Amino acid sequence: MTEKKPQTPSEKILASRRKFLTGTAAGAVGALAAPAVIAQTGAIKWRLQTYSGAPLGAHVIKPQIDAFNAAANGEMEIELYYADQLVPTGELFRAMQSGVIDAVQSDEATMASPVDIAVFGGYFPFATRYSLDVPSLFSYYGLKEIWEDAYSEVDNVTWLSAGAWDPLHIFTKEPINSLGDMRGKRVFGVPTAGRFLSQYGLIPVTVPWDDVEVALQTGELDGVAWCGFTEAYEVGWADICNYALTNSVTGAWFGSYFANTESWEKVPPHLQELFRMSIDQSHYYRAQWYWGGEAKLRVEGEKMELTSIPADEWATVVKDAESFWDSVAESGERPKKVVDAFKTYAATMEKAGYPYR
Repeated sequence: MTEKKPQTPSEKILASRRKFLTGTAAGAVGALAAPAVIAQTGAIKWRLQTYSGAPLGAHVIKPQIDAFNAAANGEMEIELYYADQLVPTGELFRAMQSGVIDAVQSDEATMASPVDIAVFGGYFPFATRYSLDVPSLFSYYGLKEIWEDAYSEVDNVTWLSAGAWDPLHIFTKEPINSLGDMRGKRVFGVPTAGRFLSQYGLIPVTVPWDDVEVALQTGELDGVAWCGFTEAYEVGWADICNYALTNSVTGAWFGSYFANTESWEKVPPHLQELFRMSIDQSHYYRAQWYWGGEAKLRVEGEKMELTSIPADEWATVVKDAESFWDSVAESGERPKKVVDAFKTYAATMEKAGYPYR
């Protein structure tokens, strides 16, 4: 009999994270009544594409779509597609606007959303410390109204909701111990953070999500600046990258849900409300999955060596972010409102102290 190889620490952690998936969000599907036959006359069919590849999508959206389809009880079915399966990620917005697809889960910057607040989608440098900062900013500091206002000017697209994902770390094949070590490193990442980090010599490179692993193996990429520890381990990038930089560029990714307006208006109110509820469920589940996974994999994950840029040197990066914020604020009235909200929120959190900062 072949002796079973013992699990590594990260394998045990990932297994527990996947068990959490089946026991939490996916478990909600089983608790619902079995759906009627989807093919019944009048059933609404949607196609939704996410920014994420399948391994990550299994957590950031599939539980929600499975639960919605079950709860819709045959009145509606959403077909889920992962990164680049129907259209390239950079064309997601236009494809949704034209009705090629009915809905999208993405950040604005990655899918080239044609609004003046697109720069804030994804990772905006040092805008957040914790995942709860994102819903707080949208609910209590005016971002919800700003996003609604921006998309009211775009034909045939309805913005539905924003939520938090993971913090941004840099994972590389060669170590980064100083800002100078960033120079010349080609990394896959989201646009706004890449634009900010390029001043230190980091080179943002865009490839299809499913090609990242091969690009790392062939040397086309030197690393990724796309995610936190949970994703790096879950999708396999931690198997190729040898080093993880502990300095976080920001605490949480801004992601949103969007729908083609014509498609959205054909959905009856009770199913619209059900979809919004399933989005909230997804936000809640994702927050737990990332929050627990980030800490555990950073402490117990064995696949990458942790490196850090010294605090005094990293303080210059934090200072540079202030100038970056101000330059973005100068680009228009709405961007200035967002930056002002970030500043007010940050000042409030600092004054509040523990456990807020």
